[in-house]
Formats: sequence, structure tokens, C-alpha cells
Amino acid sequence: MELIRFNLFDNYTWESYINGSGGTEGAAMKVWPEMRLPDDHPSYAAVGGDRAEQLCTGDLIRHRTVDGSCNDMRNPLMGASGTLFARNAQFETTFPDEGWNETVANRHAGRIDEMTPDPQLVSRKLLTRQQSDPEACKAGKGLAGNSVDSNCDYQEAPFFNVLAAFWIQFMTHDWFSHLDEGANSPEYQKVGCTSEEAEALGCRPNDEMERPLVAQSDPPGSFTGNDGKKYVERAPRTFANHNTAWWDGSQIYGYSEASRKRVKRHPDDPAKLLMIARGDHPGAGEAQGYLPILEDCSGPDAGAGCVPDPMNPAWRGQEATGFPDNFTIGMSFYHNVFAREHNAFVDAFRAAAATDPEADSGLRNPSSPTTVITNGAVSDDELFEIARLVVSAEIAKIHTIEWTTQLLYNEPLYKGMNSNWGGLLEKGKYDFLDSLLNRITEATRESHKEAWANQLYSVFASGPGIFGIGSTADYLTADGQLSVEGVNGGINHFGSPFNFPEEFVTVYRLHPLVPDLIDFRDWNDPNAIKGKIPVVSSFRAKATEAMTAGGLANWALSMGRQRLGLLHLQNHPQFLQNLEMKRLKSPTQKIDVAALDVLRDRQRGIPRFNEFRRQYGLRQLTSFDDFVDQRVPANSEASQHQAAMVELLREVYGTHMCDPTKIISTAQGDVDDCFGGAARVVDNIEDVDTVVGWLAEYTRPHGYAISETQFVVFILNASRRLFSDRFFTSSFRPEFYSSLGYDWVKDNGPKDDRTIDSNGHEDPISPMRRILERTLPELQGELDHVVNVFDPWARDRGEYYSLEWKARAGAEADPAFSSP
Repeated sequence: MELIRFNLFDNYTWESYINGSGGTEGAAMKVWPEMRLPDDHPSYAAVGGDRAEQLCTGDLIRHRTVDGSCNDMRNPLMGASGTLFARNAQFETTFPDEGWNETVANRHAGRIDEMTPDPQLVSRKLLTRQQSDPEACKAGKGLAGNSVDSNCDYQEAPFFNVLAAFWIQFMTHDWFSHLDEGANSPEYQKVGCTSEEAEALGCRPNDEMERPLVAQSDPPGSFTGNDGKKYVERAPRTFANHNTAWWDGSQIYGYSEASRKRVKRHPDDPAKLLMIARGDHPGAGEAQGYLPILEDCSGPDAGAGCVPDPMNPAWRGQEATGFPDNFTIGMSFYHNVFAREHNAFVDAFRAAAATDPEADSGLRNPSSPTTVITNGAVSDDELFEIARLVVSAEIAKIHTIEWTTQLLYNEPLYKGMNSNWGGLLEKGKYDFLDSLLNRITEATRESHKEAWANQLYSVFASGPGIFGIGSTADYLTADGQLSVEGVNGGINHFGSPFNFPEEFVTVYRLHPLVPDLIDFRDWNDPNAIKGKIPVVSSFRAKATEAMTAGGLANWALSMGRQRLGLLHLQNHPQFLQNLEMKRLKSPTQKIDVAALDVLRDRQRGIPRFNEFRRQYGLRQLTSFDDFVDQRVPANSEASQHQAAMVELLREVYGTHMCDPTKIISTAQGDVDDCFGGAARVVDNIEDVDTVVGWLAEYTRPHGYAISETQFVVFILNASRRLFSDRFFTSSFRPEFYSSLGYDWVKDNGPKDDRTIDSNGHEDPISPMRRILERTLPELQGELDHVVNVFDPWARDRGEYYSLEWKARAGAEADPAFSSP
């Protein structure tokens, strides 16, 4: 409730949020002129052109559009490709190195800038994985021939697997991108280390990288609020999200006209994605095929009529998909799995249509809302788009109730995420209360008063759940016309147009999750590690080669059984610090991704860690010692490690003589440079980069793979992306999804009454497991043991929310359990 009230800063509409418009208070506004389609948009005329209020109708609202426009019928530009990222932090506190007001200048006192402290020094001292045998790791490349004797040490999470690491990369490819078709600004900058100390630790002084793309860099204007205060209109610099902001499967299906051209449909059944035979592997799932390769028309079989796919040259040789950038073996895995799932749904619909072609499909065309569309009348294009709706909803469901409940592995989060999706109340058991909460929720949505209505709505919506909220409203008006409120009325933007904030991007810099080496397995002999494959050898086109050579089922097993890395300091993959990028016009053609994470946050104006926490209402730290988990026994190995990290933080960020007369923050009342004490030497806690700070947060609740700081950013934005999406709220209905698609999402595929015990809950088989059973049937014996696909598959889940690393029955011989 507090986050919705205090942390929504939109770069388009901040003035109306503060002052309101037309008698409606800002926090209750629902329509903004800034969210109109511009006159050069292809759908400009279709939504009403220069009419006072644009409205999306007809085909524009029937399916998810390629560029994300018209999700909200009354705000067609919202969430579309090319719109500006929002902020969760006050504009005045962004870009702290520029010190553009007195408070920010006092906070950092000239100690920081874009390259200070040196990002590569931060990387090499605070983020590098320490190795017991560097020669067996070879900076993440392992030994020749994928030898099983290769070894790269990393801090392992006992309750989360490598599939989970690549899952979040798959998600972020759908949500946001600062790059335009994989490209930054053509202007290069030096990002190599600037000190002898950093160079001695292995960094490269001559690294260079493109500067980020900037949407607006002119000074922002200002306005006076109704409260008499002066505000700036937007952040000092803004950046465009070149992806759609919706959870719409855009990484698979595209986010622009160019990206959609990379999505290949089957010539014999255009409702399906094209899948081809690749490799030679046993298993029933192999007949479902693999994605084809992007066509550059350079091969001997290209032919005179070859049409090249739009692509960045770095993508040559990769599998064809909407978002091909930063392609890894994990991306290859998920793109192939969900392409198979798309086709499985199409096959199921085709089978139903063949059985009863005259049956009502449940679909309705908004242009003719009373006309029944039979199964047999559904066109190829319609079915393709329905499958996209279904797959996108499945992905959102998996992330909400399966991935996140393993990321935050405890009972409160299990209940929280399941209520976020489907409601706190057991369906059918408390219908009277569910109905009452629905009515209260709708009443708060219609309020034109201040923020309290939004806050109440965010709470009462947990009763029926966000997914499908508003979908029981009438699809038609009394006179048989399409009901705009019935289709669009379930959304709530809480007075601020939806897009992801820059602060959300930074808490998803999760590179420590990825190991340097993947323990490769064969599904016919799951307890044996056949080789250790460097992740870096499965990047870009090599991901396609690795998938072809290894097979989808074997990669599933390998990533499903292996633990991922803890989100802690000194746990970044070594290969990412030495990543070869041949496209760079630099002396080294390498980049340190860990250092680049730090640099990009600075360039995009992320407040440093302590102020970042204050902005979200969290308790500030007053020294580096505050990072230490006080629950850890003194003199234990964990305690000693945390103390060593504190000393490294002090070495990198330093100390200063504080000045009690200087105010350094007003986010939670006035805070002075000495935190209320006398002048003395204090840690430069204010200067810690945000990504470094949350990795250093050792005090976490039971089962939290992420920190408190990351979690609170997640609380706000994870709910908003459901609340704001029409296809997850009032338009989750058979008229858009078809009756089969509607049930497919609710039931995780064809109806299945199997249940499984999950920490005392009798749950249906999880949605991701159901998808793997359909797309990789050869893994059924392994999957029979799986409760949550993102928990290491051979781990014994033990007692209630156990974090113990112990083999389940039948996996005792797995060498992964031979060491702690």
C-alpha cells in the first residue's frame, strides 16, 4: 500500500499525478493524453486520430498487438515498444554523481562520478569468484574436451537450480531492453580499469564499450504543485524501453515489425511455429522438433529468392526468435520448450475442431460481438494469436506461483504469490466472501478520490486474486454492443501509466545465479555427469550448436539437477568478467559484464544503495558493519567471510570525516552526514553502488534467494504488471482466449486431477512440470519426483521448507551430493 502511494514516478505524467486533472485527483486518474498514439503510428486513425479521447476497438483489442499498443483501450500507447522507462525513486535523487541539488551534493561530497570508484576495481575485489584451483577453472573456460575434471568454485544455493537462473533471463528478455535491435549508441567510451591496483587483479585497461542510448538529455522543466511545492517534470535523462512492457511473450513472438519477421510459422499450418529436426537423439519429444536458424542468405542453400531475417550480425547462426540478443543455452532451452507448447495447444484446438467443428469456440470478434465463432471457423491467424495469449499467460503463471515461490521459499510467500495470482480464498469454499471482496474491489476501483482507494484496492484484490479480476463483468451492453467496461474495466494503474522503472531493471542484475560450468547429463543415466560444459561455450550461435549436439531433454536434466549460485558478493561468473565480444571496435574486444552492470546503473541514474533503500521506505545503514548477519555464530566460517567482505567494502569505497551540519537525505525526514552523531570518521556507506549493496545483504528471511532491497522493489512491480494488463484481468475470458485456451491456462493444460504434496499443501501438478511432461515426455520418470521445477530435481525437499542439500531416493549416486 505504501509503495503504491509513494513510489510511482512516471516521466510522462508526473504533473497530473501531483495536481490531478478535471476534478479527478492524480492518484485516481485513469486516462492520460500522453498515452495517445502519435500521428505517425500505423493505428493512429483506427483509434480515433485527433479525437479528444482515443479508443482501441476491433482487431486492435482482440489479441496482443506486436508493439504492445492497445492493451489498455483508453491509453493505447501505454506499455508499447519505445515508451519511456518510469522511476520508483524521486526524480530529484536520481543521477546522484551529478549532485544537482544541495542534499544530493552533501550526500556524496564529490566522492563519486561515472567511473569512481573504478567499476572494474569493484568487480575484481568485490564480485570475482575465488577459486581453490584456478587451473581447473581457467577463468570459466574449464579444461579441454569438457573434461569432468574441470572445476569452477561458486557459492551454491541448495534450493534453486540452473533452470531458475536462465528462467529470469528469459523473463527479462520479455519485459525490457535498453538496446535497439541489440545495439547501443555508436559512440564508444573507455571502460577499462584506471588504477594499478585493479590492473594487478586482472582487469584490462583498454576495454571499451558503446555508450547507452538516451531518449531525453535536455534539462527537465518544472511545475508548481497544488501544495505550493516546486517539482521537476521528469528525470534529468530518460531512456526508452525498446521492448513491450507487458508480460506478453514478446521474446518469443516479437515486439516490433522487424522482430516479428524473425518469428517463423509452419508453412503447412501457419497457426503453428515452425519446428525442424535437428540432431540425433532418442526420446519421444524429439519428434516435436527444434526452432530453425535465422536466415542471413549467406549459405550455399540460400537460393536466389532468399530473404534475410532482420538481425544484428552478432546473432548469425542462432535460432530464430523474436528477441535473439544475449542468447545462451538457457534461452535456447526455453524458446524451444515454449515453441513446442505453442504447437501443443494448436494441436489440441485442431483436434477439438475436427471432433466438433460446429461447436461454439467461445471466441468473439469485438467488431461483431454477438456473432458466435465456431471451432471450424477459427482462422490460422486467429489461432496463432490465441496460442500466444495462452503461452504468455502460462509463462506469467509459472513465474508467479512456481518460480517466485522457490525464489522466496517460505510459507508467507507461498500464500502471497498464490493469492496474487488466484486469490487468497479457496475457490468454491468461501463464495459469499469472494463475491463480497469482488464488490468492494470494484467500488474502490471506481473512486475518483485520493490514494486511499488505490491502497484499499491493492489489499482487497488479494481475496479473489488479480488474475481474471473483472472478467465476470458483462461482455455486452444491454443493447448488444461491446462493453468497454467489461473488456477493459478490470485494470488498475493506480494513477500512473504502467511501464517498468529503471530501479526494477537494476534488481534483476542476477548474474551470480549462473555457474561457470554446467554438469552435463544424459537422461538415460541421470546420476552420472558426462562432462562439464563451460557456459561461455554455449553463447550466441554456439547455443544452437550445443542444443543440437546435446538435445533438449539432456539439457533439461542437466540444468534441472544442478544448483545455481547464491546472490552474494564474490560470486560472479569468471567468464562474464572476460567475455569476448568480437563485434566491439575496441583494442581488447572483451568486456567485464560485472563492471558493466555497475557502470550502466550509474549512467541510468540509479540512486546509490542507502538512498535507494530510503526511497522504498527501508531502514538505512550507517556503516558497512550493518551488512553482517547478526544471527550467524561468532567466529564461524560464515561470520569470518562476512567480516572480510566488510573490510573489502571499506577498502573500495573508503571513509570520511562526517559533518553533522550537512543534510544528506530528506526521504524519511532529515538525515545528517553523521546519522545524528558527532563529527567522526564514518564509512562511505552512501557511495555503495546499489547492485553491490544488495549482494552484500546477508541478513535475509528463511528461504530468500534475493535480498530485502530486491524484494521490496519486486513487491511493487510484480503486482503492477498483473493489475495493469487487460489480458490478465478483465479480458481473461473465453471471448479472447477461446474456451479451450481459457481452461488450458486455469488447468495447466488438459484437465489433470493429479496432486502432489508441497510443504503441507495438496497442490495440482505445477504448471511448468505439466509443460515439460508435454514437450519432453521422455523425462516423465525424472519428473515424477519433481514438486517444483526450479528446485534441484534430485534434492530431497525434506521437512517443512527445508534448505538441506540431501539426495532423494534413487539419486544417492549422483556426485553432486558427494560434497556439501
